[in-house]
Amino acid sequence: MLPKERRNMILEQLNKNEKIDIEQLVEQLNVSAMTIRRDLAYLEDEEKIIRTHGGAILNKPLIIESSFHTKEGKHSHQKRQIAQKALNFIQNHSTILLDSGTTTLEIAKLLKDKKDLTVVTNDIKIAAELMDSEVKVIVAGGELQNNVGTLFGPLTEQILKNLHVDLFFLGAHAIHLEAGITAPTFEKASIKKLMIEAAETTWLVADSSKFDQKSLTKVCDLSSIYGVITDDGITDECEGKIKEHLQVITAHGGEVK
Repeated sequence: MLPKERRNMILEQLNKNEKIDIEQLVEQLNVSAMTIRRDLAYLEDEEKIIRTHGGAILNKPLIIESSFHTKEGKHSHQKRQIAQKALNFIQNHSTILLDSGTTTLEIAKLLKDKKDLTVVTNDIKIAAELMDSEVKVIVAGGELQNNVGTLFGPLTEQILKNLHVDLFFLGAHAIHLEAGITAPTFEKASIKKLMIEAAETTWLVADSSKFDQKSLTKVCDLSSIYGVITDDGITDECEGKIKEHLQVITAHGGEVK
């Protein structure tokens, strides 16, 4: 088999499975491990794959951040479903940390009638949503990210370093079995890491479109959090693999009007 044919077969395998192992390719293509490594190096130079320990994954475009108004209208029904599920984990007299984002904003909307609850957030939209409620709101102030509504930077980080909460709802730009949870900037990833460290329990809240995606900077591995709440758009195969690392709660289509 010519090298070009072999490399095309490797790409076909990756398009189907998105991850391959060198040992698997050695057996399938009946060539040496060194030959496969050379093929993978060639494909990585062509920016078609990313080599991993013992194999490779498909090189997909990284997810970049969108404005609040762009994100607000996407997958809104699924986000409301997820928020409804998240509500089940919120106890009276607890302190809740809400990450910046449109899914966590949906959670905030369901907390407006709650009493004896403290919410900490770095999102001005969430703070404004709870302004006229009886919820105690603490804003982790800092520099405002225009068009998004997120607060970040040294001031935000200083507050989070001195914080301890019962429950953290983590938003995500991208989730991948190999890459873990990733964010579009180092600043965003740093804030999310501090939030995870500040919480007794962390639940990832993310609609199914966020899965099998990668962004620039790693936040954490999937095994670093307690569980994920998502919608039923996630595939059975993906759900099964994620369950190897953490608990999965699925919100189904008819649960929210």
